[in-house]
Amino acid sequence: MQVEQSQILKGWLESPLGEALLHQEARVVEEALDGIFGEHCLQLGLWGDRRTFLRFTRTQRCSLIDTAPDGEPGAVAELHRLPVESDSIDAVLLPHTLDFSDRQHEILREVDRVLRADGHAVILGFKPGGLWGLRRLIPGAGLPPGAEHTIPERRLNDWLKLLDMRVRSSTRYFFRWPLPRRKVSTSQLWELRGRRLWPELAACYMLTAQKRVSPLTPVRPLWRRQPQVVAGLAEPSARVSRIRFDKKSV
Repeated sequence: MQVEQSQILKGWLESPLGEALLHQEARVVEEALDGIFGEHCLQLGLWGDRRTFLRFTRTQRCSLIDTAPDGEPGAVAELHRLPVESDSIDAVLLPHTLDFSDRQHEILREVDRVLRADGHAVILGFKPGGLWGLRRLIPGAGLPPGAEHTIPERRLNDWLKLLDMRVRSSTRYFFRWPLPRRKVSTSQLWELRGRRLWPELAACYMLTAQKRVSPLTPVRPLWRRQPQVVAGLAEPSARVSRIRFDKKSV
């Protein structure tokens, strides 16, 4: 996303609806990352602030790559051509990253490339239908600005399977009207009722997938072009760290 669009999106996330969404997503991501361990977790795309999700990682290091500088620490790069070594990341988090990109297949291929065997992908997405599918009938309602490429959950599931990734779990969440200026309760009552009674009306979903272990070393297809890679990742730290880039690859 461009810097101007990023600032507009930041304003939406600071609205009552945006804050309630981030609050709920922090809950579901914390649950998803609770059992994922290893050396490195990588988040693609800024959603909220840097620590909204990365504070929940159980890996030794975690890093963020975004497409535009926004005052947050992290690397700036094209998400469909990551300057990261192949088979070097234990977990990749995409918080609505695909909803804002028209190069979704390429981003997913890069996720598959950088993940280690048995590595995990955690993907958050807006449901094209559901309760928020009625947004065109409600004055003032709508998705966050720029979210023009939402993917149905079933289609994303199929794409991951084509990459030979095993979908481990699916969570549907956030049962609120899409009215940014309306005060939204952070109570979990509606969430519990929605998941139990009308899961199809959820505004969002989260898929967790795991890269399969291949018994043979595959020959990568020609369409998987190898981008320039980084010689090394960030130095270890207690929680959040940056990616160190080689000057020649930036």
